[in-house]
Amino acid sequence: MQSVTLIPGDGIGLEISKSMQQVVEATGAPIKFEEVVAGQIAYETTGELLPANVLESISRNKIAIKGPITTPIGKGFRSINVQLRKEYDLYTNMRPVQSHEGVETRYDNIDHIIFRENTEDLYAGMEEKISDDEMHSIKVITRQGSERIARKAFEYAEKTGADKVTVVTKANIMKLTDGLFLDVAREVASEFANIELEEVLIDNMCMQLVMYPERYHIILTQNLYGDILSDLCAGLVGGLGLIPGANIGDDIAIFEAVHGSAPDIAGQNKANPTALILSAVMMLEYMDLQKEADMIRDALEEMLKNPATRTADVNGTASTTEFTEALIKNLKK
Repeated sequence: MQSVTLIPGDGIGLEISKSMQQVVEATGAPIKFEEVVAGQIAYETTGELLPANVLESISRNKIAIKGPITTPIGKGFRSINVQLRKEYDLYTNMRPVQSHEGVETRYDNIDHIIFRENTEDLYAGMEEKISDDEMHSIKVITRQGSERIARKAFEYAEKTGADKVTVVTKANIMKLTDGLFLDVAREVASEFANIELEEVLIDNMCMQLVMYPERYHIILTQNLYGDILSDLCAGLVGGLGLIPGANIGDDIAIFEAVHGSAPDIAGQNKANPTALILSAVMMLEYMDLQKEADMIRDALEEMLKNPATRTADVNGTASTTEFTEALIKNLKK
């Protein structure tokens, strides 16, 4: 039995984490969830957003899954997501974006997976005050950081039989930082003779994804661009409520829904658990529990076809509880 750290989060995180846990347990997967508290709830009781027992649990279990967490607005508070990625050097952020039959959008058959470098770039948090009228944010790109995320993207392409990786930069303007990232991507690509490296600038990529999303599958990029493209791609398939995420390092992985904590609907039994449940599917695959992962994915795809078992954000009528019960019922089929 593998212990997995569960961080429910706050806002709707409490509801969707409960749903995800029930669904995973219904598969019979050999997993024991160890629940710890971080975020707004932890801050109100301990004065800390990320208590030491949370880090201890993740360090011991090596695998964690978390719901959305509210970060209090104010000086001195950084995103818990960013803190966890830096704490455990979770340099690979993977976000699959796929169409779901029954969820009506302008596009069909979208199948993207974004490989986003997760520890550097402007999100490294290196800022300085020059004066009251001038602030600087420093963009950090290293060869090591660029090489390891590029290699993850190409290894994934090789493993899945893909013939192209699209690298996204703004190397025509930021010739040193983005130029280094692009040069390293080219170097890694030279080791994979059967996989094409396609080079696209970030502004053009945004347009291409709206006009011709079917042309792209594996997207390799830096931290900020990856964040932006992830949300853009999510909009093509029905929103962030459907998008899972994984943050993976050399020996620790944290899986998460990428949407926010939605305090405006918290406690109303309206939240869509799909993103966190699909994050659990990624977690199960990471743990080599493919049978259980396939069980959930197949059952989920079936129920997303029916408005009666979809939540309101994807034009359905089901509550969070009804969604969960229907999914577990489909699992048992």
